[in-house]
Amino acid sequence: MVSVINTVDTSHEDMIHDAQMDYYGTRLATCSSDRSVKIFDVRNGGQILIADLRGHEGPVWQVAWAHPMYGNILASCSYDRKVIIWKEENGTWEKTHEHTGHDSSVNSVCWAPHDYGLILACGSSDGAISLLTYTGLGQWEVKKINNAHTIGCNAVSWAPAVVPGSLIDQPSGQKPNYIKKFASGGCDNLIKLWKEEEDGQWKEEQKLEAHSDWVRDVAWAPSIGLPTSTIASCSQDGRVFIWTCDDASGNTWSPKLLHKFNDVVWHVSWSITANILAVSGGDNKVTLWKESVDGQWVCISDVNKGQGSVSTAVTEGQQNEQ
Repeated sequence: MVSVINTVDTSHEDMIHDAQMDYYGTRLATCSSDRSVKIFDVRNGGQILIADLRGHEGPVWQVAWAHPMYGNILASCSYDRKVIIWKEENGTWEKTHEHTGHDSSVNSVCWAPHDYGLILACGSSDGAISLLTYTGLGQWEVKKINNAHTIGCNAVSWAPAVVPGSLIDQPSGQKPNYIKKFASGGCDNLIKLWKEEEDGQWKEEQKLEAHSDWVRDVAWAPSIGLPTSTIASCSQDGRVFIWTCDDASGNTWSPKLLHKFNDVVWHVSWSITANILAVSGGDNKVTLWKESVDGQWVCISDVNKGQGSVSTAVTEGQQNEQ
């Protein structure tokens, strides 16, 4: 049985587009069409407003927490073409960096696994994906993948920094050979998988085709090193697919239809243990899904609270930064 444990009155003056718990599950960041980003202390069922961050000049689509080993850092992206990185110093939240390298709305931001350093992927309606890497002393290096998706990129999600199958056959004492990868979803109805080459350039590794309309979100599932890699995707076409890859080369991905909804599906989000998927859509509902023993995905909940439109799903902890 799933129940609503807390409701936060954000006092946003317009639609909320994203809500993300920090690594410890004690803070909640929200963003809205009212151009603001808010941070709440939600410990013990409370809701204390810590910060009201103003800096964007359009609707703010998404927020993402960096791993706490780098301090308290939050990224936000907006219709105003900007990505802002906010940092808490001595109890005060300030803008620490502003990325203005896109020509259109920036729709998605996602921090890489902390093992790689402080790297932020940003997907934009200009079709490009930019990667911001912190190089120290307040400097950020920018790499850009132009024409990643024709018409626009809606979502980015990093692969976990775990080699598939390493739980079973990890050579003792050897540091695993991490290869940076992330998934993106776009207005070309495609999911693309990107891999960093040895020369530091990013290369398209795979195209995943199943959706018949814009891909709205992609979420690469956390992993403890089992052989199978898993990605969830959702689309304007109302469908949610679970993509799995069992071969070590990462070349063969097969889609399984989780469910066909009657409206656009905006977001998909994995629980920290990757066994539950939260799905939110235009039907104003968040549903939770779990894979049964026979491999079928079953709905284990139906969260339908409040009269307003729900456009985001939050899973306990932060789905991107394990």
